[in-house]
Amino acid sequence: QLQFVESGGGLAQPGGSLRLSCAASGFTLDNYAIGWFRQAPGNEREGVSCVDGSGGTTTYADSVKGRFTISRDNAKNTVYLQMNSLKPEDTAIYYCAARYYYCTGNVGRYYYYGQGTQVTVSS
Repeated sequence: QLQFVESGGGLAQPGGSLRLSCAASGFTLDNYAIGWFRQAPGNEREGVSCVDGSGGTTTYADSVKGRFTISRDNAKNTVYLQMNSLKPEDTAIYYCAARYYYCTGNVGRYYYYGQGTQVTVSS
């Protein structure tokens, strides 16, 4: 069964950091673009970041540029999202999902969403 398992969420203070992990099972991540998404209560799911199938191209939402970094470790079949300088507006459930090779801003073009991991930024 193809699926992702997200982990690493939790409670952080404003200005703090968290590192999220997205582990794939049932398939290998090679040649897949992996995106991170988030959804806050009452909001639509939005794209946060993506790394393409080669690992050479990354994209970020304007709201997280300079604060979040996406990376992949194909040997571990895992993608990471390092989140620094966290803000209360980063509070959401974070998900990862895949599509073949190229990143796209179309959230509906990604597949195999996991159950997500909750990130709460509050003092």
